[in-house]
Amino acid sequence: MRFFSLAALLAVVATISLLGCSAASDTADATRKPRVVATTGMVADMVRRIAGDAVEVTQIMGAGVDPHLYKATRDDVATILDADAVFYSGLLLEGKMADTFVKVGRSRPVYAVTELIDESKLLTPDGAEGHADPHVWMDVATWAGGIPVVRDALVELLPEMSETFAENSAAYETQLAELHAYARTKIATIPTSARVLVTSHDAFNYFGRAYDLEVLGVQGLSTESEAGLQRVNELVSLLVDRKVAAVFVESSVSPKNIRALIDGAASRGHEVVIGGELFSDAMGAAGTTEGTYVGMIDHNVTTVVRSLGGEADACGFTGKLSGCDE
Repeated sequence: MRFFSLAALLAVVATISLLGCSAASDTADATRKPRVVATTGMVADMVRRIAGDAVEVTQIMGAGVDPHLYKATRDDVATILDADAVFYSGLLLEGKMADTFVKVGRSRPVYAVTELIDESKLLTPDGAEGHADPHVWMDVATWAGGIPVVRDALVELLPEMSETFAENSAAYETQLAELHAYARTKIATIPTSARVLVTSHDAFNYFGRAYDLEVLGVQGLSTESEAGLQRVNELVSLLVDRKVAAVFVESSVSPKNIRALIDGAASRGHEVVIGGELFSDAMGAAGTTEGTYVGMIDHNVTTVVRSLGGEADACGFTGKLSGCDE
């Protein structure tokens, strides 16, 4: 009879264990969903709507996070490097993450959702140094132009799911077209003289163009810009002269500049109230209607219409806005 030493026996067991682990790892890699990273909620929501359950989506920036100022953390970089594909909004919205995208793009697919949007539909305000306004999602019809980017990228990742991605894309396009029509119809009910939207920063220019509103922001396109005293005084005079009744704060921007407008108008004998909080650079909390792109825009439209004298049901386009049944 042949005997094995204890060391030899342990070596055999270790080899078998390693082979088993390797096989299990190969099986896990073959069955796991592709990992996709998205920066903002608006981008992540588009990916989820088109991908369905086919991929695992990680959203870097949550509710209330300002993408203009956001810097990728060490954990963010690790998550991005582990992803099979990365989606971001583009047009310098996530300016402080630009270097990260360049480096990651050398080893894995990185897509800007806005890259195929017709340049003729982009706004380049004065003082923007030739850079297009990145807040494209505020015009629902224009934002829908990013759907083909996401659809085609997902098809590259999972070719066998191409039919599903096409169907999901078509359904999302239909819903966004209906939302766009809702916004135009409801905002048209605001008296013409009252269609003045004053917010914390210039995030609503596309919104104003698409839905026929005069939009004025205290700060510039980026929240990094400072609101000068002259700008505040100009807006206070406008509020008083045109008897604007309401101004709006933003969920991802400090309300201090809006409060300065209210105080300034009050010192001149004109009362202005906060018409509500709008979602500009970030959506609402996860798990709420406002935590989806459709719900975000629905909330903004419904809030603006009801605060500026128009007619809209409190439950909005979706019929599910937070607090509408209270």
